[in-house]
Amino acid sequence: MDVIYDQLMKLKAAVMQMLWPEDIESFPGWKVLLARTLQVTFAVVRDFLDGQLTLRAMSLVYTTLLSLVPLLALTFSVLKGFGVHNQLEPVLLNTMSALGDKGIEIARQIVSFVENIKVGVLGSLGLGMLIFTVVSLLYKIEKSFNYTWHITQPRPMGQRFSEYLSVVLVGPLLIFSALGMTASLMSSTIIQRLSEIPVLGWFVATIGNLVPFVLVIIAFTFVYIFMPNTKVRVGPALIGGAVAGIAWEASGWVFGSFVVNSANYTAVYSGFAILIMFMIWLFVSWLVLLLGSSIAFYCQHPEHLGSRRGQLELSAQVTEKLSLLVMFFIGRHYYRNEKGWHLDDLARWLGVPLNVLEVVLSKLHDRQLILSTSEASAPYVPAHDMETLQVKQILDAVRAGNEVSDMIAWRLPLEPVVEGIVQGADEAVDRAMHQQTLKQMVLAGIEGEAAESGKVDPEL
Repeated sequence: MDVIYDQLMKLKAAVMQMLWPEDIESFPGWKVLLARTLQVTFAVVRDFLDGQLTLRAMSLVYTTLLSLVPLLALTFSVLKGFGVHNQLEPVLLNTMSALGDKGIEIARQIVSFVENIKVGVLGSLGLGMLIFTVVSLLYKIEKSFNYTWHITQPRPMGQRFSEYLSVVLVGPLLIFSALGMTASLMSSTIIQRLSEIPVLGWFVATIGNLVPFVLVIIAFTFVYIFMPNTKVRVGPALIGGAVAGIAWEASGWVFGSFVVNSANYTAVYSGFAILIMFMIWLFVSWLVLLLGSSIAFYCQHPEHLGSRRGQLELSAQVTEKLSLLVMFFIGRHYYRNEKGWHLDDLARWLGVPLNVLEVVLSKLHDRQLILSTSEASAPYVPAHDMETLQVKQILDAVRAGNEVSDMIAWRLPLEPVVEGIVQGADEAVDRAMHQQTLKQMVLAGIEGEAAESGKVDPEL
């Protein structure tokens, strides 16, 4: 057994060396791209095998079954006001095409349920419950996407209602308008005449076949940008959307082949076979969406590629250094009247994982050293005048933690020798700081940059 274990450890070390070579900076561009692709693939597979994405996809299946009809009812009422509600059934049929004839039956039943709901006669309480159900569905989806993006802070309640409802009310109108314009363009006389030309006809047919893929990729990209409560760049979201869109179309083809050959399931489950197939397809769709979100996350935050969620723990020394760096960069931007740091931008600048930085920011925020209306979306600024905010306060903030509440549960014995050492260490830190303030630290850093570049900062 020891020999097998040693061989496995050697194989693991070889794989890690191949994925994370030490001299990757010297590689040509295509090799760096290949190495990064393998790293992202490894990280996504690792997250999938961890099981949390699967559990969240299952949870979203249950939530979708409860909230799908209210969501479509609200969408249907908006589309009906603009006279384009008849396009809802074709979109559902296309979405559930992987279920074959069973998908057509499910789509028609859902449309029948939606048409029977009269939003105008629900009353204020019924309409409120309808909106609450829709917002709850989107909140559950946001929590799942926040998990893939290592975000623990959801949107505030007011922001949740305003942004969710704006997407639910305006988004379908834009989607169906785009679908209508695409259909009109493809059926126009000019396109029809071009399709009769041999070479151009093949080109037009190819574009027509690619349009559904492009629309799915655009829709997935929008979801990856909007749903997580953080700033998502278009590039990583587009990469995740492209991979997830292609995977979703491919899984639909595979699932459709499976449904065609699923006569045994119909014989076993009888009338429940349609519901079971629908639930499986929902699970596959949500899992593909979450995996695409994970790809977008790792493309934007490659610093997370080498460690599992919650695996990295910083030492006290690194935590203190990180807290000083955080306050230095926040203070420097504030002093220069530059745009404040967001969580995402600051993590990328420092090269640290989001969850690690969020712990430090949370401690600084709880000790009222920095301010932010929303920890994931609003910029951070110093909470006090930088001329009075001492560097020692920053160290005390990350050293203190929650020991006040912890001491209620367990009380440490008071040993005079230990107490004397701790007090002496604190006094030594106080003497080393010389009551240095955050502004002095920021100015010293700016002077150092000016000296290295040979330029004099006019603000000094």
